[in-house]
Amino acid sequence: MRQLISIAALTCISVASGCGGTRSDPAGMTTPETPLPTVSISGTVTFKSAPLAGATVTLWLTNTSSIQSTTTTDANGKYSFTSLRTGGNVPDDYHLWAMKDGYGFHPSVGSGAKGTRADHTGEFVQPTLGIPMYLEVIEFVATANNSVTNANFSAYDGTNPLVSVAATGQTQSYAPGDDGALKKGIAWPRQRYADNQDGTVTDNVTGLIWLKNAGCFAPATWSTAVAEANSLAGGTCGLSDSSATGQWRLPNLVELESLIDPSASDPALTAGNPFTNVAKANYWTATSYFGGQEGSPTAWVIRMSDGRYINDYAQNQKSSAMNGVWAVKGSGTGTGKLQATGLYYAYQAGDDGTLQKGVPLVYPRFIDHGDGTMTDAMTGLVWLKLANCIEGDWATAVASVNKLASGQCGLTDGSAAGQWRMPNRREMQSLADRNQNNEAEYLDFTFLNPARTVFQAAVLNNFVPSSYYWTSTTNAADPTEAWTVFSCDYGVYDISKSESQYTLAVR
Repeated sequence: MRQLISIAALTCISVASGCGGTRSDPAGMTTPETPLPTVSISGTVTFKSAPLAGATVTLWLTNTSSIQSTTTTDANGKYSFTSLRTGGNVPDDYHLWAMKDGYGFHPSVGSGAKGTRADHTGEFVQPTLGIPMYLEVIEFVATANNSVTNANFSAYDGTNPLVSVAATGQTQSYAPGDDGALKKGIAWPRQRYADNQDGTVTDNVTGLIWLKNAGCFAPATWSTAVAEANSLAGGTCGLSDSSATGQWRLPNLVELESLIDPSASDPALTAGNPFTNVAKANYWTATSYFGGQEGSPTAWVIRMSDGRYINDYAQNQKSSAMNGVWAVKGSGTGTGKLQATGLYYAYQAGDDGTLQKGVPLVYPRFIDHGDGTMTDAMTGLVWLKLANCIEGDWATAVASVNKLASGQCGLTDGSAAGQWRMPNRREMQSLADRNQNNEAEYLDFTFLNPARTVFQAAVLNNFVPSSYYWTSTTNAADPTEAWTVFSCDYGVYDISKSESQYTLAVR
């Protein structure tokens, strides 16, 4: 693990309610100053619909970048903050978040406040390090008569995952314990796609609805692709579904990835699918390659011939690259629900950062068990923390993971040989957060709070930068290759199985 780096100290700044305590009336008499009106915010923290006691809720004032107060939930899971002033030239804008060891949290709130993802980089890590810190918060603006009583948080510990990763679809096995042998993930129904006979196709795994004609739009630049997908409506592209402008969108990276069937090639789509005019070429996604508030010159692209991700600047340069445009709609109601990419910076109306489609991420997302393992609260998958323990060619690495057991690679969890596996393509991708510009640095970084204790432990230990990590999924277009994930950009790339690379382990 990298050396722990101290964060900038936070200073709790008191907010003055006014200058002086009296004022003069016309007769020269003094009267007490009228206090500013106040409001409150309160809610309940639950785990599997039951109250969760002992969760710490923090009240952060964004106006001064300071913690105003913390409290813990009572036996009924309830908390409250009162006497929050209103008025002033700039209303007080608060962020609230929940924390308790062993849980991740997601906010849910009705009117008067909103759940959102917020950048707290400047408060929790030196900004020059370039490793962002994002929290899932409730944002609350203290304005007159805006007391909120339903600022709630739901807790997750991996036994109640928000999403279930779908199987990749690979059925042929190339080594014992690989993707084709284990077929891990939500099984596909007998009929993967349903032709709705109105120009649309429903994916029976994710529930997303796709434009049947994948070649209706000519290759375009990214900005044009986003706009064309957003403007799609019934009566065009063979649609007779009565859809209206604004219902369609360019798919985000997770959504377009969900179409890829790594057991197929030219194109990498399930055999017998009803789509038409699918190009064996690059298709845009609505997910920008993270560039911060300054902008992002590139966006993620997937090559439909084999499912390879494209991030080489020339082929994914937003302003000049000409790639395919494929539209999708719906929120996904299938058994294989998709998580959000994590990107929330908006670079153009209708893009991924604007719409943030998918199940929102929780915070903290990763739960360290102190036994060499951690759980992803989003998926329920349990991962080996030591990320540089297993290295070798693909077949050797698959076999090594199959034999992994407690006592090896820092494990003290009591696991036995045969319980661990090399992650398949979908499982490995599920770790990604597309609002990070270097996954390896983020996942192997320990954030400290002002007291120099751990605010967020490193998710993985010794996650090797600029390295390819194996998945157990073979490239059907060339079975001498397997799909890997590059540790920094977390793109999916095909690598010869004879090369020596690292692997994570999952169960």
